[in-house]
Amino acid sequence: METTDDILLDAEEKMEKSMEFLHEQFAGIRTGKASPALVENVQVPYYGTPTRLKELAGISTPEPRLIVIKPYDPSALGEMEKAILAANLGVTPMNDGRLIRVPIPELDEERRGELTKVARRMTEEARVAVRNVRREANDRIKALEKGSTITEDDRKEALAEVQKLTDQHVTRFDETLAKKEAEIMEV
Repeated sequence: METTDDILLDAEEKMEKSMEFLHEQFAGIRTGKASPALVENVQVPYYGTPTRLKELAGISTPEPRLIVIKPYDPSALGEMEKAILAANLGVTPMNDGRLIRVPIPELDEERRGELTKVARRMTEEARVAVRNVRREANDRIKALEKGSTITEDDRKEALAEVQKLTDQHVTRFDETLAKKEAEIMEV
């Protein structure tokens, strides 16, 4: 038998997953600084299997504007280079036969604006996901009341809790977006 506590826990878990997903997406947005997160999830065809770059190579940032990729299997170097180019990250990898260097160019004002828009769109998608979780939880709570499992007061209290969770997550999304925008605009 489902309880309002079960519904609230489930909703909170799903909202947290939206938060984690937003953080992962933001890690892939290039700022002026080098970050292994920019390339680590690039899919590289390795012996016919799409594999994440971080599983095929050591990725480091020895300088603020340079990513160095040292493959565990040097024969995959060419495929890694092609995959980074194909990922359309706005960077040009340089392959010296042993490792790949990825210099991170300065962002111009126009590109900063575009990246800010991308971050805002990702945040809005996360907000929509949380609102969908809220709607689903509200429907489940109302069904419990209809089935006479909970009272009207319990329903009101549970709906208020769901709204509180939603508001908390939306606020966190906005804070995360503000930090990312500041990072993008930082020269």
